[in-house]
Amino acid sequence: MNTHDSVSTIPRPTGWHAIDWRASHARVRKLQLRIAEATRQQQWRRVRELQRILTRSFSGKAVAVRRVTENTGRRTPGVDGKTWNTPDEKWKGMCNLSPRSYRPQPLRRIYIPKSNGKKRPLGIPTIRDRAMQALWLLALEPVAETTADNNSYGFRPMRSTHDAIESIFHRMSQKVSPKWVLEGDIKGCFDNISHDWLLSNIPMDKRILSKWLKAGYMEKGVFYNTRSGTPQGGIISPLLANMALDGLEGELMRTFRKSKHYGAKHQVNYVRYADDFICSGISRELLENEVKPLIAAFMQKRGLVLSEEKKR
Repeated sequence: MNTHDSVSTIPRPTGWHAIDWRASHARVRKLQLRIAEATRQQQWRRVRELQRILTRSFSGKAVAVRRVTENTGRRTPGVDGKTWNTPDEKWKGMCNLSPRSYRPQPLRRIYIPKSNGKKRPLGIPTIRDRAMQALWLLALEPVAETTADNNSYGFRPMRSTHDAIESIFHRMSQKVSPKWVLEGDIKGCFDNISHDWLLSNIPMDKRILSKWLKAGYMEKGVFYNTRSGTPQGGIISPLLANMALDGLEGELMRTFRKSKHYGAKHQVNYVRYADDFICSGISRELLENEVKPLIAAFMQKRGLVLSEEKKR
């Protein structure tokens, strides 16, 4: 290991309350910036090296455990019924957070009500699996943010619903703004993303990613396999979904850009928030005959389809 990259030379504390959190966050942030820079330069071997350093570092593990033990779901157990509530439990959990012989447990399936009266399934990982996901989230987020679509707003740091609204307003409130908009929703996005696509395209440890995707879930004492999708409830699932959907804006731009200004001729604009999106166009025919088929083909490669019920 390159000694310049190593973070293990810093003396470690001996207990949870002895951790220097400011220094830990600073070390993680430094590695994240270097991962982002390597991503910009498309130095993928370097990205993997830096991810390996971060996910094996004391600081990375400490920050990950702190995140999952201080958020709103910290008291929600997985199938093992465990939570890390005390400083001693957090410390032991952090010290045992290692990829060696790591095997996630099945998710605990629960359901929460939706506004339309239906119920949304959630998969709750164990606290140890949530910590491992949070650790890899630290290593994968710099890549995702560097390669993300410009007009993607859901589940991203420093972006909000209001930013998406402002982006739409900016594009649709001008005198020359397009009059036609395709409003789309992806059918069961989290449940149907192709595992093969994720394993082929997500730049992280494939063994760990495969174990998460294939962990299955428990419902009423019965085990069920998972053959597609990323579980809603896993801390890393929104990031994986975003990375699967990123790239569509670029395809639209390359296809319909007829001048140096994006979509100037066809007035094609695209804004996405999580798995909901709108795409504007100069005519209904353009959206129906050219834009929609392009989007459908993009989704199909990822195991996804547009919801006909919600498409307008």
